Amino acid sequence: MDSSKVDEVIFEFPPFLRVYKDGRKERIQNSEFIPPSSIDPTTGVSSKDVVIDPKSGLSARLYLPKLKQPQTNKLPLLIYFHGGGFCIETAFTAAYHFYLNSLVAEANVVAISVDYRRAPEHPLPIAYEDSWTSLQWLVSQSKEEEWFKNYVDFNRVFMAGDSAGANIAHNMAIRAGYMDLNGLKINGIILIHPYFVGNEPIGSEVGNVTMDMAKKLWTFVCPLTTGMDDPLINPVKDPHFSRLGCKRVLVCVAEKDGLRDRGKFYHEELGKSEWDGVVEFMEAEGENHVFHLFNPSCKKAVDLMSSVVSFIHTSE
Repeated sequence: MDSSKVDEVIFEFPPFLRVYKDGRKERIQNSEFIPPSSIDPTTGVSSKDVVIDPKSGLSARLYLPKLKQPQTNKLPLLIYFHGGGFCIETAFTAAYHFYLNSLVAEANVVAISVDYRRAPEHPLPIAYEDSWTSLQWLVSQSKEEEWFKNYVDFNRVFMAGDSAGANIAHNMAIRAGYMDLNGLKINGIILIHPYFVGNEPIGSEVGNVTMDMAKKLWTFVCPLTTGMDDPLINPVKDPHFSRLGCKRVLVCVAEKDGLRDRGKFYHEELGKSEWDGVVEFMEAEGENHVFHLFNPSCKKAVDLMSSVVSFIHTSE
């Protein structure tokens, strides 16, 4: 057999993922499993892993902040969806474990970080279905799981995510707007550098290498898509757009991110729609896509963290 054909690359998401003609997948991004912490020495946050669906292997990591003694008031719940283009990273990799530790400590919330199944082994819409299953599981465990039962105020529930995870958070909020979650109400969603595209370019998208890659990636992770105006990736084309199932949204973009204009467009269009809520916007000048994961101590990352924390606690 011609070895050059065996090693032929049919898809590449540089510098993170390479797929070969013979079906092999090579994830170049470090995906080393970081175990949960009984108590994180830096933040005091505790974490543990839970299995949501033994059949599919769907799981999540729960986070609990350092508790005051005595802990009299219950805490908000944050449901987090990690990024990675639907095909790299997990809820258990270093970037997300350390970010969730910091976020939980700063915001003083209980969190669940969902480890949805990834493409290409599990193409979309599987990640969306896993995420919805996780919300249903959360409701079913509200009076059973120790941390939920003892420490969560289910009147203060938020969803958040970055990049592909922000896309998931939006789509879960859309679904929550027209499907019942057994009484669970989402107060707000936080979309950090959301992964959205569209058939018609806007702003600086013409010739934008990042946007071109984002479109190519979408057809790879979602092979049955209707295209770049599929409501799953272009939310303003969704007939349910104005039925977003929450009352508050925070959209965060980065100036040098190729997805920046699409996030800004989302903010503008949601504000003009018939949705009955408040949408907020923040931009990190001079920064690129998910910079806060790679340089969490820089001033702009600290400012982003402050905005997220403030958003969660504004209504208190």
